[in-house]
Amino acid sequence: MQKKIAILSGDGIGPEVIEQSLKAVKVIEQLFNLRFTYTPALVGATAIEQVGNPYPDQTHDICMGSDAVLFGAIGDPKYDNDPKAKIRPEQGLLAMRKKLELFANIRPVSAFKSLVHKSPLKTELIEGVDFIVLRELTGGIYFGEPRGRSENGLTAFDTCTYTRAEVERIGKLAFEYARKRAKKLTAVDKANVLATSRLWRETMQDLHKEYPDVELEFMFVDNAAMQLVTYPKKFDVIVTENMFGDILTDEASVITGSLGLLPSASIGVHTSVFEPIHGSYPQAAGKNIANPVGTILSAALMFEYALNLPQAGALIRAACENSIEKGIVTADISAGKVYSTSEVGDWIAEEVRNIKK
Repeated sequence: MQKKIAILSGDGIGPEVIEQSLKAVKVIEQLFNLRFTYTPALVGATAIEQVGNPYPDQTHDICMGSDAVLFGAIGDPKYDNDPKAKIRPEQGLLAMRKKLELFANIRPVSAFKSLVHKSPLKTELIEGVDFIVLRELTGGIYFGEPRGRSENGLTAFDTCTYTRAEVERIGKLAFEYARKRAKKLTAVDKANVLATSRLWRETMQDLHKEYPDVELEFMFVDNAAMQLVTYPKKFDVIVTENMFGDILTDEASVITGSLGLLPSASIGVHTSVFEPIHGSYPQAAGKNIANPVGTILSAALMFEYALNLPQAGALIRAACENSIEKGIVTADISAGKVYSTSEVGDWIAEEVRNIKK
């Protein structure tokens, strides 16, 4: 098997955690007699500094020609602290999602048994938690037009727009995932207030006719936010719009005890992007202390969703679970000895090899 993988390390800790992910990927390449071509590309603040564009045309061309994209993180305090900056790293991420038509972000959330003590939630609430969130990525308020500020700067406005086709596309995917799991789907909206949410609800109701074996429930976003921290085990598959999904998945990340543990897959029309849910964490950049597990698990999703090698994904996932169980972890989740980013990456890569034997 010959595959092309685009490597978008990005900013902050992105390059460090991507490096650890590639260690596991290259072991898989050897074990399964695969041939991968790895092509690095600029994105985010790094791209702005070098070429003045957070998502350069060359980067887009590389992504379009790849079978999958491994993505690190973007963001830099230089831009975070300047609200008047006209070009921002996050614009690169939005542009990539739009141009690659990455319409569905899939975020699995599950609790690691050996880490339940690290979660801010009570043990009985999180033991056995296992759900996924499908977040629509290409529509909503992040992309709506018009947007801007008044001439005097005292008024600002954003537009939230969705089409029925956009809702149908991710809605069908959500029903398919629910059908493969516990056949339970929760659609999160704010239909009592927002016109776009009413379109979402109407569309999901119509789609439900094609999936009568799936239990469909609707939940307002404020209630969903509360339920995620009071009874997270009630969820199996959640589908929602762009901004709601952004907020709810970050909230859900606390269940695992660390942002550094959660991977994600952004499924697209042209290719798919695999990335940890955490940000660039600039305070830790270059210190070899960042948790690489979320990025390594993102590589596992890449094998499962894009490269049709579920056995490879399972190997990486098992190695990550073993590292956590044995305490081969970084400071954010350590209860004893602390390992560096690169030490965790080395151990997991070697564990992949050992499990295969």
